[in-house]
Amino acid sequence: MKVLLAAAIAVAAGLLVFGGFYIRDHKMSNFRGDFVLFISDTCTTEGLLKRFESDTLCKSYSSLKRAFRAEDMEHHLRIGRYEIKQEHSSIEMARMIKRGWQRPCKLTLSGTIRTKQRLAGLIGTQMMVDSVQVMEALNDDAFLAQFGFDSRNVYSMILPDTYEMYWNATIYEIFKRFYEEYDAFWNETRQAKAQKLKLTPMEVSILASIVSGETNRKDEYPYVARVYLNRLDKNMKLQACPTICYLYDYKLNRVLRTHLKVDSPYNTYMYPGLPPGPISVPPKACIDAVLNPAEGNYLYFSANPAFDGTNRFAASYSEHQRMAKEYHKAISERQKNQGK
Repeated sequence: MKVLLAAAIAVAAGLLVFGGFYIRDHKMSNFRGDFVLFISDTCTTEGLLKRFESDTLCKSYSSLKRAFRAEDMEHHLRIGRYEIKQEHSSIEMARMIKRGWQRPCKLTLSGTIRTKQRLAGLIGTQMMVDSVQVMEALNDDAFLAQFGFDSRNVYSMILPDTYEMYWNATIYEIFKRFYEEYDAFWNETRQAKAQKLKLTPMEVSILASIVSGETNRKDEYPYVARVYLNRLDKNMKLQACPTICYLYDYKLNRVLRTHLKVDSPYNTYMYPGLPPGPISVPPKACIDAVLNPAEGNYLYFSANPAFDGTNRFAASYSEHQRMAKEYHKAISERQKNQGK
């Protein structure tokens, strides 16, 4: 009788312990706050658990280890970006990773993007792919041909925006998402406006990239666009300084006459018409400015002598010369006053 009683007590104790573990692992919150967990292709179960050895992230390390054993995580670790909530139990976290229940992340392309290196860096720092992989894709004509682009005009496919996609998206999936946004942006209305200007969407993007290089002021985009559209209509050379800066990898502090001698189809001082591709990633606002330019017969513009970051626009060369002289005079006076 005593043996049976002892056995019953042992079984009850075992059930109590098991029940306690079950409740701890399945029903109770095991995390001290919300956080994002990234699992790459080099991550191991052991390495992942080590992140939780301290008590800064989870309340019970033992509970997490039990949950990982129960879900056989050694053979079911799924790459991805996982949003762990404070209320999640150990089992909920393990099953989330095992089944690949990740949340999309936001890939933001913003600011001035003038080089492929910067573009690759922006993507590489926000996604699982390496920036080197992105650079290879940006220069791979065969890869880009899937979307109707090549390494020379790929900037026009990529629109500065915030994109939702999975952190472990492949290079192809990332570029496919870019193309989908590009395709949606170039709706019938925008295509009709481009056709009215006798430009293709690609040519609009090329011109927009030049407009972006000329001014940082959105209110001036339509006026700068009008200047270059008027020059194109008159078969004038665009003579756009940003195209020269592009040829020198944007390392020039100032464009000098000697820089205008470089023989390249991107040199708009030497060759008429548009360059063969965009010189940067054109912002949507610049594209829309080209499609909706200001009215006027402007052919020139120069910096405002008020030094307020604006430009003044002129229809004739004589007017432009007068404004340029006023600007250079203001510079001389400013330098003279600074020397006192």
